Amino acid sequence: GQPEDRQVPEPSTDPQDPRLHDYVGLTDVALRRRTEPERGLYVAESEKVIRRALAAGHHPRSFLMGERWLTDLGDVVTAAEANGIPVFVGDPDVIEALTGFHLHRGALAAMQRPELPTVAHVLDGARRVLVLEDIVDHTNVGAVFRSAAALGVDAVLVTPRCADPLYRRAIRVSMGTVFQVPWTRIDPWPGGVSLLRDLGFTSAALALRDDSVGLDELAADPPDRLALILGTEGDGLSHRTLAEVDLTVRIPMLGGVDSLNVAAAGAVAAWAASPATGSNSA
Repeated sequence: GQPEDRQVPEPSTDPQDPRLHDYVGLTDVALRRRTEPERGLYVAESEKVIRRALAAGHHPRSFLMGERWLTDLGDVVTAAEANGIPVFVGDPDVIEALTGFHLHRGALAAMQRPELPTVAHVLDGARRVLVLEDIVDHTNVGAVFRSAAALGVDAVLVTPRCADPLYRRAIRVSMGTVFQVPWTRIDPWPGGVSLLRDLGFTSAALALRDDSVGLDELAADPPDRLALILGTEGDGLSHRTLAEVDLTVRIPMLGGVDSLNVAAAGAVAAWAASPATGSNSA
């Protein structure tokens, strides 16, 4: 029925309520340690992100939202109630006091973190892959995923020291595309370059080196399966990684600029090397 015909979820926002434990002191590090150590929790924030997480098959533990979202997320609330999943409602200032952060989009979901697939599974059938080495800024990680989704990248791999794509800020910046683009961790690294090679990928590191080839040259005759490797902010790729890869690639630039933000570089490289654009760009 309509929201007014349904019993409104209990507006319990008492921090001592054990059912709200998932939302108290919402730091990403703390969330990862809650429930099962290997999986933990993550928080989906905003209607769009919550819907994308659910569409990807992720399982909610509970929802916390302002009253207006009972209508906007009415179908989600109905499904939650039918499955015995709690839906908590509160004023924005009460929710902010409970969670410890300003709620941008009015609705949160505490989601069970899914088990990550193997690298071989994620790369099955993939032709274009981005590898993120030790990128520590969650905003950059989220922006890379958004570009990957928009530009037809088949999968993203993140190294052991890379920021978690399921951190709240990374999810928000990605607009929920972290649930859309297949991804997993590649470990060990850079030892994993040999695994990429075994799976038929040419590994191309974006780096400024004397022996690097221009991105336009790579795009003119791209390999069938290509893994583009992006390095951490500031220091770039490690020397060990550069010694392992098949080739290094540079983006030709003007204006005295020698590098781009890592998310921008990933977008440019993904577009140029796309099977849809790269082979036609010569």
